[in-house]
Amino acid sequence: MTRLAVLGAGAWGTALAARLAERRDVTLWARDPARAARIARERTNPDYLHGIVLPTNARVTADPVAALEGAEAALVVVPVQHLRTVAERFAPTWPKALPAVICGKGLEAGTLRLPSEILSGLLPSAPLAALTGPSFAHEVARGLPAALVLACPDAGVRAALRDCLAIDRVRLYGSADLIGAQLGGAAKNVIAIAAGAVEGAGFGENARAALITRGLAELSRLIVSEGGRAETAAGLAGLGDLILTCTGSASRNHSLGAALGRGESLHAVLAAQRGVTEGVATAPAVVARAHSRGIELPIAEAVADLLAGLASPAELAERLLSRPLREE
Repeated sequence: MTRLAVLGAGAWGTALAARLAERRDVTLWARDPARAARIARERTNPDYLHGIVLPTNARVTADPVAALEGAEAALVVVPVQHLRTVAERFAPTWPKALPAVICGKGLEAGTLRLPSEILSGLLPSAPLAALTGPSFAHEVARGLPAALVLACPDAGVRAALRDCLAIDRVRLYGSADLIGAQLGGAAKNVIAIAAGAVEGAGFGENARAALITRGLAELSRLIVSEGGRAETAAGLAGLGDLILTCTGSASRNHSLGAALGRGESLHAVLAAQRGVTEGVATAPAVVARAHSRGIELPIAEAVADLLAGLASPAELAERLLSRPLREE
């Protein structure tokens, strides 16, 4: 594979384009033509990833046709709530059998669909994969060590993509569990809001540790109920990403939860944040999807109620603590 397309010029898309361009030719697509022109001219994306310079072999465009020209794989790095709109824009000219690597995490509000379920209907000829795991964009962009998962049910496509997406100091593991990897990425954002709320409300480290542990149990139940693998929940796409998002200061979901725990309003917090906090739309969606399969997710349900303004962090903590006693 000689050229890669990166669709989405936020922090993660820019980081991936910059690092992949160390070995490959890359085309970075930005939705806004003015921003695409600015990034192309200045070779940096100060709005989302200040200080990272794009290599000269990373070209930037706002033209969907030009973005995919000559590409042998496309990384789709857009928020899940905008994925359908972007995919519809690319669908008419998507090259047959061009792999689409999902890099967003969440469930689509309303339809409750995973990214792969959205893309399979809009890009029916595209082999689908997901690149996921604990990955703050600014750290990967700076060349700090990381480990990620590339999930794809087709072993041949998975092997080819692992070679294609190789980045120095990023260890890339393969997995056949596309569904489980996506569910882990979606659910961990919801649990991270809860962990932030626990911290912001001053409930202590014991409470946060307990919440993360029980959150992992919820994540695992959800994955297995959908036909995913329990080991996916225990790996980088589950536990690894959960730890980072629940404890890392750069996590938008954790930061939002902490602000809510301190009594700030959801509207004010979202207005002050740059970028999309995926857990906000995902929380009610993951609860609804789980309920449709008869799966109970108490922490995710509490987060959905918190975001809807139906209860305070203190009320939700009391609700979780007063649940019937059971074996672990």
